Amino acid sequence: MTTSLERRYAGRLEEFADRRPFLVDLALITTLMGSATLGASLTLPNAEPPGDDRAAVCLLGISCLALFLHRTHPRVTVAVNAVCATIVIAQGYLLTPLLLAPVMASLYWLATRTERATIRTYGLVTMTSLMIAAAVSDSMDHISLLLRTIGPFFWLLLPLAGGTMTRLRRAYLQATQARAEHAERTREEEARLRVTEERMRIARELHDVVAHHLALANAQAGTAEHLALANPQQTKQILHDLTGTTSSALRELKATLGLLRQTGDDGAAPLEPAPGLARLPELVSSCASAGITVTVTTEGEPQPLSPGVDLTAFRIVQEALTNVTKHAATHSAHVRFAYAGPRLLISVTDEGRTTAAAPEPAVPAKGFGVMGMRERAHSVGGELRAGPRPEGGFEVSTALPLQPSVSGEETV
Repeated sequence: MTTSLERRYAGRLEEFADRRPFLVDLALITTLMGSATLGASLTLPNAEPPGDDRAAVCLLGISCLALFLHRTHPRVTVAVNAVCATIVIAQGYLLTPLLLAPVMASLYWLATRTERATIRTYGLVTMTSLMIAAAVSDSMDHISLLLRTIGPFFWLLLPLAGGTMTRLRRAYLQATQARAEHAERTREEEARLRVTEERMRIARELHDVVAHHLALANAQAGTAEHLALANPQQTKQILHDLTGTTSSALRELKATLGLLRQTGDDGAAPLEPAPGLARLPELVSSCASAGITVTVTTEGEPQPLSPGVDLTAFRIVQEALTNVTKHAATHSAHVRFAYAGPRLLISVTDEGRTTAAAPEPAVPAKGFGVMGMRERAHSVGGELRAGPRPEGGFEVSTALPLQPSVSGEETV
C-alpha cells in the first residue's frame, strides 16, 4: 500500500514538473539560495568570519540565477557556479556542502544532460579549482591540507555520480520502451502478415476449385447441347458426368470454406484430406468428359512427396488443364512428370489451333490463374514458367522440390 502511494505521488510530481518546469526550477533554486546563504554564515569555532558578506551574497545570487539555464545551457551553468564558488571560498568562507549546494546542483544537471567527455572535463576542472581555493583559504588554517581538499572532492563527486546514474536510468527506460513499442509493432505486423497469407491461400484454393469445376461444367454443358440430338446416349453420359462435376465442386468448396470456421484447436479433425496427385486419374476423367483428351507420362522413378508439394503439384496441373479447357482451341493436352534428383519437373502443354483459318486465342494477360500457380510454386521453394510455345500452343512448366525448402507448407 505504501509503495503504491509513493508511486502515485511520484507520478503526480513528475507530471507536474513536466507541465510547470519553471515553477519547479524556481522552488529548487530558491531552496539552494537559502542553503548557500546559510552556508556562508557558518564558521569554525573561534574563527573570524569574513567581513565582506555583500560580495559573497551577490556572487551566490549570480550562481543561483545561472541555475535557471541548466535545461538549455548546462555547461554555462557549471562554469558560472564554479567561478562564483571558487571566489567565495578564496575569500575565506568556510567550505561546506551548504555553501557548495548550487555548484553541486549544476554538476548533477550537467551529468544528466551531457555525454561522458563533457562530464569528465567540467567535473575535473570544477573539482580542481575548488580544491585549490580550499587549500589557499584562511578559514581552515588549523586543518591539514589533505582534509581541506578531500572534502570538496567527495562532495562534488556525489552529484556527478548521481546525475550519471539518472542519465543511464533514463536511457535504459527509453530503450526498454522503444523495445516494447518495436515488439508491439512487430507483433501487429506479423499478425497482419499471417492474416494476409491465410487470405491469399484461401483465395487460391477458391479460385482453383471454382474456376476448374465451372470451366469443366461449362464445357460439359456445351458438349451435351451440341450432341443432344445427334447422340442422345453420349449426351446422357455427359450430363451424368456434369452432375459429378458439380457435386465435386460443391464438396471441395465446402471443405475450403470450412477453413474459415476452424478454431485452431489441436484436437480438431481435418475436414477432408488435401487433394494430391493420387486424384490425377479423376482429374483426367473429368477433362475427358469435357472433350479434352489428356495424356500423362512419367519419367524416372516416382518419389514420395511431402503433403504441401503434393497439393501444389496437383493444383498447378489442375489450373493448367483448366486454362486449356477455357482458352485453348484444342481437344488434347499432355502432362509430363519427370523425377530428376531432388526435384519434380512438371509440364502441361497443348497444341492450340492446328489450322490457319482462325488465330489461336491467347491466354488472357489479366487473371489469377498463372499468378496463383506461380505463388504456389514459390511457396514450397519451386519455380514456374508459363507462356506460348514456339511451335504453337501454350506450356506451363514448373520445378518443385520433393521436400519443401521453406517453412510453412500449404495445407487444406
